[in-house]
Amino acid sequence: MITHSAFPPDPWDIRECRLDLTVLAQSESVFALSNGHIGLRGNLDEGEPHGLPGTYLNSVFEFRPLPYAEAGYGYPESGQTVIDVTNGKLIRLLVEDEPFDVRYGDLRAHERVLDLRDGVLRRTAEWTSPSGRGVHVTSTRLVSFTQRATAAIAYEVRPVDAPLHVVLQSELVANEQLPLVSGDPRTAAVLTTPLRPEQHTAHGARARLVHSTRESGRRIGAAMDHTVHCPAEVHTEIECSEDTARYTLATRLAAGQSLRVVKFLAYGWSSQRTIPAISAQVEAALTLARETGWDGLLAEQRAYLDDYWSRADVDLEGDPEVQQAVRFALFQVLQASARAEQRPIPAKGLTGPGYDGHAFWDTETYVLPALTYTTPHAAADALRWRHRTLPNARKRARQLTLDGATFPWRTINGDECSGYWPAGTAAFHINADIADAVIRLVDATGDERFDREIGLALLVETARLWTSLGYHHPDGGFRIDGVTGPDEYSALADNNVYTNLMAQRNLRGAAEAARRHPDEASALGVDDDEIAAWQRAADEMCVPYDDKLDVHPQAEEFTDHAVWDFANTRPDQYPLLLHFPYFQIYRKQVVKQADLVLALHKRGDAFTADSKARDFAYYEPLTVRDSSLSACTQAVMAAETGHLDLAYEYLGEAARMDLDDLEHNTSDGLHIASLAGAWIALVSGFGGMRDTGGTLSFAPRLPGPLTRLTFGLLWRGQRLCVNVTGAAATYSLDSGDPVELVHHGRVFRLVAGQPARYPIPPVEPGPRPSQPPGREPVRRRLGSA
Repeated sequence: MITHSAFPPDPWDIRECRLDLTVLAQSESVFALSNGHIGLRGNLDEGEPHGLPGTYLNSVFEFRPLPYAEAGYGYPESGQTVIDVTNGKLIRLLVEDEPFDVRYGDLRAHERVLDLRDGVLRRTAEWTSPSGRGVHVTSTRLVSFTQRATAAIAYEVRPVDAPLHVVLQSELVANEQLPLVSGDPRTAAVLTTPLRPEQHTAHGARARLVHSTRESGRRIGAAMDHTVHCPAEVHTEIECSEDTARYTLATRLAAGQSLRVVKFLAYGWSSQRTIPAISAQVEAALTLARETGWDGLLAEQRAYLDDYWSRADVDLEGDPEVQQAVRFALFQVLQASARAEQRPIPAKGLTGPGYDGHAFWDTETYVLPALTYTTPHAAADALRWRHRTLPNARKRARQLTLDGATFPWRTINGDECSGYWPAGTAAFHINADIADAVIRLVDATGDERFDREIGLALLVETARLWTSLGYHHPDGGFRIDGVTGPDEYSALADNNVYTNLMAQRNLRGAAEAARRHPDEASALGVDDDEIAAWQRAADEMCVPYDDKLDVHPQAEEFTDHAVWDFANTRPDQYPLLLHFPYFQIYRKQVVKQADLVLALHKRGDAFTADSKARDFAYYEPLTVRDSSLSACTQAVMAAETGHLDLAYEYLGEAARMDLDDLEHNTSDGLHIASLAGAWIALVSGFGGMRDTGGTLSFAPRLPGPLTRLTFGLLWRGQRLCVNVTGAAATYSLDSGDPVELVHHGRVFRLVAGQPARYPIPPVEPGPRPSQPPGREPVRRRLGSA
């Protein structure tokens, strides 16, 4: 865990002022660069020391065995693991024949800065070798948002005072040695040498390696080229073998001279294209990058981000750490998705191998809401990926003797690859989460073509699951029994409220979409009887209620269970799943992450204000937040129920999840959903934004420490700005047609160029709810953290 103030508050930079090798893996995740297609962990240029090397391509993975002590019908046959592909980040430096290695000699200064406006990672170092030779090194690294297949590094070295002989070695390395991350020797074998060499070539300053995975059939091409700037004579040579290409430069630098090398990288992969086709693809990308040049790539990157921040920025006053963190969060969400282009958005993005590189339901529930209102094309592409995997989901449904489609709980290629069957098989709410994201995107964008070509099929096939999974009880009500909701500390429960309410939204959304597009729906086999069945199931959906406690149980009989013995649970026994058997956890009232409370947020239209307050107060003392997904949702509902200080504390936890390594696992990659949750906590929490039934409404309120909150949204192609202070909220529209909005229940018409300002009514919350002992959110000091 990062226990010191590693990154001083700065509104636009993540700055590391000194190198701490004890948290090197964590900083490698924080300083990772990606565009959704290529991911480069923030390893030092010279490659060593490292916490965890990593270069990733979206959806490049290898199959691995899933051992079962007792096999069962429908269990996934194999797992999927993201692999480390060819590393092109390496630029080794030798000073008078001594390798530049920060563990030796004297590292007199070292700074790394992730610039959120320029989209680059900058590094400066001053080092004295063991023999006393001083050298100054600077590097700047980028992964291009505008040229999907391209990354580049500018590396410069100069003597501190006396002339020096220096050698640079720029490399491509496949099958690089990695730390052992699994005790299973079969899995270790997959990850140790995942790439099979197929082609290698080098000439001049250019080299290319082509490999393929042994089982999953991915073919990968990686290529590099260089430009060299130096007033002194430079000797160069290039060599290439199956797994390594090396471009070497040697020169003698006088005092005041420098050697500057720009390294261009290109990556591509396919499960179908041939070796010549992959080679041509990466060579073309490399040629375009070289033609654009380093300055051109920097200019394109800045222009892309200028446009992004103009519509997505969240600006606040009162907490510099949260300001820094929310911009870091938005930048990382963009990096995980911008150029994924019909590929998944993994839970860790492309910042590390955590969760084996899998995508989960949290993509649709947490990440896509942030993207829908800031970068809708990326949200649409993520859903197009789900649409592409519909054949896999239909096959999985047949395997489970169900209709429609059953989307996987965790996956890379669209097949279920979880060996934990209570979630991998029973967490059917993923279907409704996908449907919710479709409905939200269509409402926010008005994209009729997406609605017709992509959304309709997703809504239809997910709705079909519910009518085959649930049933109409003779005593009334449509029941969905034996499912696992978002809370993984409860499994195989009947009528999980979140699942049922989200299924209801799914069923109604499918019926409405089928009526909007009757011809396309008919082509999918939808008829009037099926639409009527969806509507009836939705209208009769069972939503349990505990009349004695006057709250909604998370699922039927949940509130009848014994409450977990929190008083005798030590702080070091969290997370509970690592210290107690699931048998004990499943039969107690203890909540891993927001479940019923998530329903209060996502389906707020199904609850009264009073029931939200009672439900939130009931579940706070039961929720241990053993998942990074919980804090943002609790922030939203704390804000809505008037507990603004508590919401502020949950905001800090969601926003600082990775910058402070609160879950102790930032080393294996960032928590992309929690980072998106920082946006949710601010916009949906303190901004009070809801989008129910195609209407955008706001109920903003700020906690005492925050004196101003300003955020932008895209709504039906128009840029909307909301500025909130303690007393009032001002809404403005850049251009376009008037928009109907709601402010604290008041409907108004917003006209472009005519800002509307409305007062914020006071709120009288009930007593502040408590949390399990030792699981309270960290209190934030006024004005900062």
